[in-house]
Amino acid sequence: MASPTPLSAKPPRPVEQEKQQQPPKSYAEAAEQPPDQVNGLENTPPTQFVGKGEAEAQRSPPFSQPRHRKSGSLRLNGARKQPKEPELVVEDFLDKDGEQLTSIKLKFGDEPKPQRTQTELVSGRKAGARWERSHIHFAPLSIPLQRRLQTLTVLFHTLSIALFLSFFFLACSIPLFWPLLLPYTIYVLLSSAPSSGTLSHRSPFLRSLPIWSLFASYFPARLHRSSRLEPTRKYIFGYHPHGIISHGAFAAFATEALGFSQLFPGITNTLLTLDTNFRIPFYRDYALAMGLASVSRESCENILSKGGPNGEGMGRAITIVVGGARESLDARPHTLNLVLKRRKGFVKLAIRTGADLVPVLAFGENDLYNQVTSDSHPFVHKMQLFVKRCMGFTIPLFHARGVFNYDVGLMPYRKSLNVVVGRPIKVMQSRKGERVDEGYVDEIHGMYVRELERIWEEWRDRFEVDRRVELRIVE
Repeated sequence: MASPTPLSAKPPRPVEQEKQQQPPKSYAEAAEQPPDQVNGLENTPPTQFVGKGEAEAQRSPPFSQPRHRKSGSLRLNGARKQPKEPELVVEDFLDKDGEQLTSIKLKFGDEPKPQRTQTELVSGRKAGARWERSHIHFAPLSIPLQRRLQTLTVLFHTLSIALFLSFFFLACSIPLFWPLLLPYTIYVLLSSAPSSGTLSHRSPFLRSLPIWSLFASYFPARLHRSSRLEPTRKYIFGYHPHGIISHGAFAAFATEALGFSQLFPGITNTLLTLDTNFRIPFYRDYALAMGLASVSRESCENILSKGGPNGEGMGRAITIVVGGARESLDARPHTLNLVLKRRKGFVKLAIRTGADLVPVLAFGENDLYNQVTSDSHPFVHKMQLFVKRCMGFTIPLFHARGVFNYDVGLMPYRKSLNVVVGRPIKVMQSRKGERVDEGYVDEIHGMYVRELERIWEEWRDRFEVDRRVELRIVE
């Protein structure tokens, strides 16, 4: 039996493979071959074999270190090159008890990290953004007790009419009080106490309560005098401007918070207000106890002609807010427009009663509130004037700060109030029943206006630094 023919080794060169009709080497085998043996180069030296004699069968070439190309990663048998094996990392550290611990973990070498793809995101609106841009600033919780009491006192005065009226309606809802409320209501409607001039309901104790000091220190408010006033004369204080609620007039002339009796000893002053306020149940008793009276002509003449050491009004004084409700519509911060050109009734009253005129200018009264302007809302302004003609008063559309915030509410701003009392203007009393001379009225009125302008010129740089316009006498 013939021995099988030994298989010949695969020729290393592509030319020989072609002669023997063998398939070409794979790319991996070609990569392990030196560059001069690739693609069947004819000028390369013959391969040396290991063995005895040339007649022996061809053997594989000796093992040599494979040489790799620099371009790109190579694949072996269709697979990617295997990554490096992980390394052991030993770490020593101390625990909380001070014992030494050893941590061993695997550290993978140059492992390719997955690349994060950034995707475009479209976000909605941020929740609470409008609250961050809110114009309302709330008061902090850590406010001194004194400031809280100041706010409470001013709130009571601002809402006093509404509070007393609410108490009355609450009492009316209880049938047990009806036998008392019916005659009381009739008495309120028919009473002449607000205009009698006797001041019998006036309570010095109520006017001197410490709560009014809290009221005045809220702004804060101060009372200043330009000269002494003789207690043997009688006076008419003309308060300017009206503002929205005339807080300065109440603090200076309806209470003893600013020391009126110390600055003007021997003078009993009465702040005048609308007669309709004395027809409000419960509130009229509070107003009379605070020393307020009606601003009617009868009331003014009775106060200045009754009482006092001589029984003819000596040492008495009344305070009239001359501009009235019409002037309240022009009350805007950092301005001072006085409705005074055609207001001469208080001058005639002074001539008839022989009372001296004392101009009073309150710096900062118009800064306590903001209100709707006539330029931006002309229809609203016309309606306010119509209400004033029909009812004698009007309601300004105003706003300021609140109890717990600094931007919205009916509480006045904390702005300084400086009430300056000017020099008295001597007035010669006319005879009883004699007609008042219009020329003399104009003369006294001109002196009164000039004294107001003097107060403004002298103290505006101290008390009205942020003014936008100068003093103007309108209407």
